[in-house]
Amino acid sequence: MGKLTVALGAYPHVQALLDGSAAVDGYDIEEVRVRPIIGAYRRMIRDLEFDVCELAPVSYLMALQEGVPLTAVPVFLNRRFHHGDIQCAAGSGIRVPKDLEGRRVGVRAYTVSTGVWVRGVLRDEYGVDVEKITWVVDDDDHIEGRAPANVERVTDGRSLGELLRAGEIDAAFTGNAGTGRAGAPKAGWTAAAEATPTPTAATGNGDDAGDDGPYPLFADADVLGADWYLRTGIYPLHSVVALRSELVARDPDLPTALYAALADSKRRQVAADPEWTELPRFARQARQIGGDPVPYGIGANEASLAAAVRYSRDQGLLDAGFPADPRRLFAEGDHPDA
Repeated sequence: MGKLTVALGAYPHVQALLDGSAAVDGYDIEEVRVRPIIGAYRRMIRDLEFDVCELAPVSYLMALQEGVPLTAVPVFLNRRFHHGDIQCAAGSGIRVPKDLEGRRVGVRAYTVSTGVWVRGVLRDEYGVDVEKITWVVDDDDHIEGRAPANVERVTDGRSLGELLRAGEIDAAFTGNAGTGRAGAPKAGWTAAAEATPTPTAATGNGDDAGDDGPYPLFADADVLGADWYLRTGIYPLHSVVALRSELVARDPDLPTALYAALADSKRRQVAADPEWTELPRFARQARQIGGDPVPYGIGANEASLAAAVRYSRDQGLLDAGFPADPRRLFAEGDHPDA
C-alpha cells in the first residue's frame, strides 16, 4: 500500500477522502493541513511539497506552460461567481464598470484566478479596457514574470484594505484576492469569512461599510452572476486537484483512482447533506445555476475550462499557442462527469 500526502481545502465534500472512507485504491491518505489552502499553492508549484494538492486553476495552467511537473485530474472543489468581488472606495465616484478605466484597483497578485475571471467579465460583458486600469498588488504571483506594465507593487507594508479606506486606491477585490485578510500580506494572514457584498456592506477586513465605507460595484451581484451563467455556460473554476507527475509516471492508474475517490467523497457528502447546509454559499450557487454547485469532469466543465484558458491568454498569462482543448490539460484516465 502506497501513501499520498494530500493538501486540500476544508470542504465538506473532501472529508470522506481524507478520513479514508472514500478510498484511493492502493493508497493510504495522509492529510497535510494548510489553512487557508492558498498557503499551499506556492509550496506545491515551486517545491512540489505534496503528492496531491489543490491549486488555483490559473496557477496550474501557468505551471503547465512553464514545464512544472504537475498533472491534474478534472476535479474542481471550489466555484464562485465574481460580480460581487469588486468594492469601490467611498468618494471614488465609480458607478459603472467603465469608470474603472484610469483608476487604481487593488488585487492580491495579478495572476490570482479571481482577478483573471473578473477582468474577463469586465472586458467581455461591459467593454472595460483592463489595460487602462492600474492594478495595485501586495503579494507575489506564484509564477512570476507574466505581469504587465500596468501593475504597481505596494511597498510600504500597508494592506489593500487600508489603502481602500484611505482612498489611495479607487477599488479593490474582496476576500483572499484582495482586502479580506487580517494582518500584513506576508505575516501569516488569515482567511476572511466568505460573504457576498450587498449595497450596504462590503466584505473584507471585518468592517461594516456604513454610509462612508466601501460599496460594491454591482448591487445585484447574484442576479448578474446567474444571468451570465445562463447565457454563457461559464461557472468560474476556483480550484483544481493536481498530483506530482512523477507519481503518475510510476502509476498511470493513480489519476483514475484519485478521481474516483474524490467523486465518491462528494457523493457521500451530498447524500448526507443534499441541501449543502455545511457550505451555504454552495446552496446559494446551486439555486443560481439550477443544478450541482460543484460538478466534476471535463464534459461538465468544458465552457468554464475554455473560458479560463481564453481569459488567461487574453491577459498575457498564457502564450497564444497554449492548448485550447481541455482534454490536454489533465491526466489520462477515466474521469466521467460526477
